[in-house]
Amino acid sequence: MIELDPQQRQARDWFEALRDRICAAFEAIEREAGSEAAFDYIPWDREDADGEEGGGGTRGLMKGKVFEKVGVNVSTVGGAFSPEFARTIHGAAENPAFFATGISLVAHMANPHVPAVHMNTRFLVTEKRWFGGGADLNPPIPYDEDTADFHAAFEAALAPHGDQLYPHFKQWADEYFYIPHRKVHRGVGGIFYDHRESDDAESFAANFALTRAVGEAFLDIFPRIVRRRMDMPWNAEHRQRMLVWRGRYAEFNLVHDRGTLFGLKTGGNIDAILMSLPPEAAWP
Repeated sequence: MIELDPQQRQARDWFEALRDRICAAFEAIEREAGSEAAFDYIPWDREDADGEEGGGGTRGLMKGKVFEKVGVNVSTVGGAFSPEFARTIHGAAENPAFFATGISLVAHMANPHVPAVHMNTRFLVTEKRWFGGGADLNPPIPYDEDTADFHAAFEAALAPHGDQLYPHFKQWADEYFYIPHRKVHRGVGGIFYDHRESDDAESFAANFALTRAVGEAFLDIFPRIVRRRMDMPWNAEHRQRMLVWRGRYAEFNLVHDRGTLFGLKTGGNIDAILMSLPPEAAWP
């Protein structure tokens, strides 16, 4: 069991509460579709390469009628990075000790007209304290209305925290959620931010509020997009298009995603780390 200071505890408690609200919202959609699907929660404990314990998390997984596979994970871990990996982490080059807490979500949908989605937010403590995260929409069959509404929700959420944040975070997402070997973006974008330094009470409060706003925006907009599309008819051609698109999504997460690498390098739960992978995919 790792000891948490007040800021670490506040962040962890928020991420856990957001997880519970998101899971309840997704289960409500399943009920509307006539499904009794519910999240299974699997706790796990972290153990590093030397056998030292350091926190853990809970893997939430649901497979239903609307959500073919959705994972909502919260982890709260601490320990020390390997010297090589520490050099790649903000604030850890001189001291490899770290603490991290966060929520990570990926939803793969049964209906090809409903976009898949990713969202995560996190609080890390090295020699620096900082928040990071983001969300992006990943439709196999894009709809301009969904894209516009998704971006508008985050633009509105970020506006009170700075009028330049949304364009900056949007550009960051466009650059990050890109598959270089395919020369395509993995979806229609969203926001991405990192290294929001929070080393004093004022900056912690400001960046924690920003991170909460991101979570609230996601919880507001994504269920609305799901309900808009989940009853649309689809056929085998639509399904095949989705499976090929999922193959590209898997390529990004296995080759380029920072969160996947971070989990693997810090003794995370393998199933929780790889829950972002789709249940089925295809390559032409």
